[in-house]
Amino acid sequence: MATAPRPRTSTREPEELGRRLAAWLDRELPGAKVGNVSVPGSNGMSSETLLFDLEHPDAPVRACALRLAADPAAYTVFPVYDMPRQHRVMSLVAAHTDLPVPRVLWLEEDPGPLGAPFFVMARAEGRVPPDVMPYTYEGNWLHSATDAERAALQEASIALLARLHDQFPGGEAEFLLPAGEGSPLRRHVDVQRAYYSWVVEGKARSPLLERAFARLEELWPADEGQAVLNWGDARIGNVVYDGFTPVAVLDWEMAAYAPREVDLGWTVYLHRFFQDLTVGFGQPGLPDFLRREDLERRYAELTGHTPRDMEFHTLYAALRHGIVMLRIAYRQAHFGEAGSPAATGDPDSLILHHASLAAMVQGTYW
Repeated sequence: MATAPRPRTSTREPEELGRRLAAWLDRELPGAKVGNVSVPGSNGMSSETLLFDLEHPDAPVRACALRLAADPAAYTVFPVYDMPRQHRVMSLVAAHTDLPVPRVLWLEEDPGPLGAPFFVMARAEGRVPPDVMPYTYEGNWLHSATDAERAALQEASIALLARLHDQFPGGEAEFLLPAGEGSPLRRHVDVQRAYYSWVVEGKARSPLLERAFARLEELWPADEGQAVLNWGDARIGNVVYDGFTPVAVLDWEMAAYAPREVDLGWTVYLHRFFQDLTVGFGQPGLPDFLRREDLERRYAELTGHTPRDMEFHTLYAALRHGIVMLRIAYRQAHFGEAGSPAATGDPDSLILHHASLAAMVQGTYW
């Protein structure tokens, strides 16, 4: 990781997007001017973010962020990008909870103006724990913080998840339930099976990912628990902090109607993913930060719900992340950023965390 180039996040040109955005905004808000268009360094490899300033007497806000569906011609990470769904989720979370969700403004479903659907929201000012290099590495603001400061950030962050699950009325999230049969958890897993099939279509299948799916069936919870609104990509890398206090909860494209532990397992595992990578490269990382036992205990104290079947849910998170990693590896090969995956003869080796995932499947990780 220390020397590998960052995978490209877009095939679009920010300057061209800025020009097209200005033309679109002039129709929505005649006379509006767009300035300081930029792409954040933390832009992900899924939906894209564009930052800009808006000048107009009637502008609802001045500092804006635009969330744009991935270019369908750019070997996308996911098969579908539903921007109206994200816009609706964020609007509902703002209406029903006290979470600091950015104010959503315009929604444009027509792909014509920018090449794909998008929505505009208010931009939050602050800082985000980095993914590249991960915040578990030395040399960033969170790693350099004191233990007390990281503890404050951890407390505030797990409280976001607890408040979301407790405050949001479950019935309002049922529109997120995928079509199909069975419980919300069963349908959630079925969607991931379909995603895996899409990723490996025409390519070698992953024995490790398929063993992980089989192990899930062996560990399936006897009592799945009540479904709630899940943030989806529940991790500190999707939070903007002012100091160590959350001021914006971002990235709702994976929002779902599922048991609480689906979100919690993702929070636990995504930190472990970064921590394991850091240790593997000879640094101590942050071994006392976002520990599974601490997150489970504090979540129970805040909600009255004791997390259960977490071996299942952390394995499920690692499996889901593994499918994404496999798709990203194929995407890098598509853009010539890495060698052909076929050359390895081992698709499992393309999954960055294959060793930890294998240990979870074997029941030896925790």
